[in-house]
Amino acid sequence: MLAPLLLLPLLFVVPPKEGKCLYVVLLMAVYWCTEALPLAVTAMLPVCLFPTMGILPSKKVCPQYFLETNFLFLSGLVMASAIEEWGLHRRIALRVLKIVGVKPAWLILGMMITSSFLSMWLSNTATTAMMLPIANAILESLFGNLETLKENCKHRSDPEGDSQVKMHVLPCEKQMLTTENNRPDWTDRSERKTLDKVRREAEYQMKVWKGFLICIPYAASIGGTATLTGTAPNLILVGQLKSYFPECDLINFGSWFVFAFPLMLLFLILGWIWIAFLYGGLNTRLCISKHDEREAAEAKARAVIDEDYKKLGPIKFAEGSIAFFFIIFAILLFTRDPKFVTGWSVFFTKGYVSDAVTGVIIISILFFFPSQRPSLLWWFDSRASNAPYVPLLSWRKAQECVPWNIILLLGGGFAMAKGCEESGLAVWIGNHLQPLAQVPPAVAVILITAFIACFTEFASNTATIIIFLPVIAELAIRVKVNPLYFMIPATIGCSYAFMLPVSTPPNSIAFASGHLMVKDMVHKKSSFVFFAMSCGVVAQLNMKLACDDDRPFNVEINP
Repeated sequence: MLAPLLLLPLLFVVPPKEGKCLYVVLLMAVYWCTEALPLAVTAMLPVCLFPTMGILPSKKVCPQYFLETNFLFLSGLVMASAIEEWGLHRRIALRVLKIVGVKPAWLILGMMITSSFLSMWLSNTATTAMMLPIANAILESLFGNLETLKENCKHRSDPEGDSQVKMHVLPCEKQMLTTENNRPDWTDRSERKTLDKVRREAEYQMKVWKGFLICIPYAASIGGTATLTGTAPNLILVGQLKSYFPECDLINFGSWFVFAFPLMLLFLILGWIWIAFLYGGLNTRLCISKHDEREAAEAKARAVIDEDYKKLGPIKFAEGSIAFFFIIFAILLFTRDPKFVTGWSVFFTKGYVSDAVTGVIIISILFFFPSQRPSLLWWFDSRASNAPYVPLLSWRKAQECVPWNIILLLGGGFAMAKGCEESGLAVWIGNHLQPLAQVPPAVAVILITAFIACFTEFASNTATIIIFLPVIAELAIRVKVNPLYFMIPATIGCSYAFMLPVSTPPNSIAFASGHLMVKDMVHKKSSFVFFAMSCGVVAQLNMKLACDDDRPFNVEINP
């Protein structure tokens, strides 16, 4: 209730139309950052405020909520719903874990590879929610009960007093050191272990456990940057580019993948090395086998993975069909107009077929393609038995699984960008950013990326990029560099929200397990801020070709 009142002076200090638009933008920013209203409700504020304040007529505001970018996003969500419906994602996850092995460092790598791959197509939140139960099952096989592990970490060697330590090196054995007459009894144990060694082993196991819980949301956030449909900020970039620079068609699914996928692999490898180093996974056991308790526990974990995979049985007709359409979906999106070679879109009228058209064609097939192999005999003999007709995906399932609030959030961002453009607010902000034109572009891109990566720790990734992209685009025009040079690193850096549980839903899911503390996530952040800044540096190398071409932007580029 206070936010609208506190922002009222803007209407009298800033020029009339620009001031009104700035008032709405800042009001939405406050509500998005504080979540005083649901994010989707805040996203709908332009529908009522822009027309009533004379900023933009409703016939220009409302269409922004369902642009072709929203249809592309919707098609990705529907495809993800079909994959989840038939459990294809679980089969992929268990298969990767079977391949990489069960040593902690390799398991962390397997978890990160699987999470990042799935989050390229599924939502980051769904990926994390699916992978964490798999991780917990493997960890219990490796280390036993977590509560016992925590108790063992608290014990210290005390030869003068009583002590009781529960051992869970092997999950199927409950080993216990007891005391009798203040002296330890070793007769029932095949191996002698001091209490300090037991504690150190428990602490090591706890570190590995935390590494598993942290690596999954981190990999999901990193993997989402590789495809346009992987995370909402990527689509907001495309939508706002089309709003500010209608002639710009440099970014589509294929061209983005060529740029972002190598970058994602780089950060995934760096993330794995860093997490494995911090959480005890990198040691001589990575390449050398040792016949000890850990090896027995690893064998048990391997058996659990094998058993879970066998329970899935052979690939069902529905799973194979979904995999086929998923591959066709990715190939068609990638090859429509990849920029470095001629795509299949040349067979149609130029500018008519977009990524949204491709996506909707494929997902439409899912709603009528059968989930069970049909009987060919039925076509020749109507009395022959035939499998019941159940499509791969029902509309009811799609309604339940698609996060419609995110689609409204995307629309709110596009509406805000349109208002900033039509009201002249973007130009007004650009005039006030003129002093920043003296900053070298190479330094500016690193500062922008680092700032966005830090700001997004306290606000929604989607809301953050919606707020700052118009400002960044105008800054690029004032500095006379290609807008993509600033906008793409900022968009990728926005996805690197690793520090707090509230930063992004995957972090919240991992934190909700109750086995992580805030300090476990916060004190690892420094390396990932470095990642975000490195993103700006790598972007300078990868974007040289795009930045040499200023034709789609209609702005003067400083050589």
